[in-house]
Amino acid sequence: MHFHNKYLAEFFGTFWLVLGGCGSAIFAATFAGDIGINIGLVGVSLAFGLTVMTMAYAVGHVSGGHFNPAVSIGLWVGGRFGFGHLIPYIVFQVLGAIAAAFVLQWFVTNAGDAAASLNAGAVPTLASNGYDAASPGKFSMEAVIVMEVIMTAFFLIIIMGATDERAPAGFAPIAIGLGLTLIHLISIPVSNTSVNPARSTGPALVSKLFGDAEAGSVAVTQLPVFWIAPIVGAVLGAIIYRLIVSGAAPAEAAAPAPRERVEVREPEYRDRGEYRGERAEYRDRGEYRDDYRDYRDDRY
Repeated sequence: MHFHNKYLAEFFGTFWLVLGGCGSAIFAATFAGDIGINIGLVGVSLAFGLTVMTMAYAVGHVSGGHFNPAVSIGLWVGGRFGFGHLIPYIVFQVLGAIAAAFVLQWFVTNAGDAAASLNAGAVPTLASNGYDAASPGKFSMEAVIVMEVIMTAFFLIIIMGATDERAPAGFAPIAIGLGLTLIHLISIPVSNTSVNPARSTGPALVSKLFGDAEAGSVAVTQLPVFWIAPIVGAVLGAIIYRLIVSGAAPAEAAAPAPRERVEVREPEYRDRGEYRGERAEYRDRGEYRDDYRDYRDDRY
């Protein structure tokens, strides 16, 4: 498989994550709240988990389904990913997040009368992450850093455990998607949940350049926290997982299937000049093949 296939998979996987996750926060979190059909915090959390789960099944076999610079770095530290692809993966992940943020900004700009139904807290920065006044719960920078480190560390433990060769095959995307859902349920009130530097970068940059410049500037200024904390957490998670499994027994090899016993039958010889050649194949009724000729009873 060519390298560009992997990079495109990471681009579109991250695009889907930002479009689905941040898009649900902008358009559906508070939609028509007066009649109670909005999805709220639980729905946004589930949306982020579903984006990762669906794209992991869709293109995970192509690129590994990282969609997150912190995950790529953590998997490299954990010995699951080569350094040669690390920088291109990160570049395409960030580009995918920026492209999705452009799409979201276009919808926000062209919302018209629907703008009143959008989430007023998410629209100015396209659901960017933040601390202090930019935090949904007004949490301090220190609290946000600790939360992001812990959440990303556990995310890496889930990823590495679910994709371990000893884990049940075929269920990794489900475990990873549900893990990300749980992470958002815990940390949206604290930091609006990053655990993904690309997810933080796309909305912050696009909102500053093409949306609310003032709110976007705050998001961009706070971006270093949402690069450093998730990466530190990912590295810690990879190290912790390697410590957990360092003394674990290797996966048991599947027992070889029993060989079918084949009974070799001696050919029956008849009169009339039948004989066994060195490379003959014997059949019923006295037929056999010797190199290039078929010999049959009296019909020759």
